[in-house]
Amino acid sequence: MMKRFAIIGILLLTAVLIMQACVEQTPTPDDTYDFQTPAYFPKIVSPTNNPLTKSGVSLGRMLFYDPILSQDSTISCSSCHNIANAFAEDKKYSVGVGGATGDVNAMAIINLAWQQKFFWNGRATSLEEQALGPINNPLEMHETSENVAAKLSRSKRYAPLFKQAFGSATVTPEMIGKAISQFERIIVSNQSTYDKFYEIQEQAFTAEEYAGFRIFFTERGQCFHCHGANGTLLAHNLDTIFRNNGLLTDQEMIGKGLSFVTKKSSDDGKFKVPTLRNIELTGPYMHDGRFATLAELMDFYSSGIKQNANLDINFTKSPERLEQYGGLGLTSTEKQQVIAFLKTLTDTAFTHNPAYQNPFKK
Repeated sequence: MMKRFAIIGILLLTAVLIMQACVEQTPTPDDTYDFQTPAYFPKIVSPTNNPLTKSGVSLGRMLFYDPILSQDSTISCSSCHNIANAFAEDKKYSVGVGGATGDVNAMAIINLAWQQKFFWNGRATSLEEQALGPINNPLEMHETSENVAAKLSRSKRYAPLFKQAFGSATVTPEMIGKAISQFERIIVSNQSTYDKFYEIQEQAFTAEEYAGFRIFFTERGQCFHCHGANGTLLAHNLDTIFRNNGLLTDQEMIGKGLSFVTKKSSDDGKFKVPTLRNIELTGPYMHDGRFATLAELMDFYSSGIKQNANLDINFTKSPERLEQYGGLGLTSTEKQQVIAFLKTLTDTAFTHNPAYQNPFKK
């Protein structure tokens, strides 16, 4: 009989502990993060297993700016995603631990809450997975998620913060990814001149900017096919489109872009379409950072497109123009007008938002 009561006691204690653990990991009403987005933005579909919380976002912000994530504590997420550059890289290639460099330009962290695939080749299918990628990359942080988790578990600073956010002071790689992605998910840009025009139909553009807007959203410029499908986000963020924009020749594009993931030759040279928001601040441009300025970018689309087997249909549907000009054949005036419009996407409130700043700097 005593043995039976002992077993029952153990089972009850276990049940209580499990219930307590569940309660600790369930966000309390006062910890729920109030994520406000513009009514004219698409609806967000957030992961049910990583709800936004104040403690999670705060922790993620600290991790984003802390070089403890790298092998020698010299590189943080912010090293390659500088808020002054709208969370983009201002160099062609990022410099990692020990001076190692990669072969792609770090993408800007802007409005990621609406995206479904990440990195230029789409190899990550969630923000949580994306957040751990640089930690394990030998050309970036040159660490392992497990080692970082162990370091954070031993940290007097971080252990209690993880306990508060996720119910356990014993940190796991999954918890790290969840925290960083929570912070990245709340980074939203929506206070540019373009937003004033879009939200309240205010005539916010100058004549030159409006002329560029007209080129952008018509077949003259064709930009909207890739960057304006949903209007507000200035990218195919909802379904994450990959396009071949004629940047590479047939030989150069083999195994690059989406095909690195799918292993299909039909995906060679297809890269993720980035948002154009804050493009004035996010140069250099393209996956390999080959263009330093917006003027170089416009010159490419006007006369530098390389015809290849996977070139996007929006270029090939006007073969005579492609053949004659090597691109859209924009005039000097038209190129300046488009650049003027692109600069209306700059959001200075975004780059100065105190909620996005380095928490370690006073």
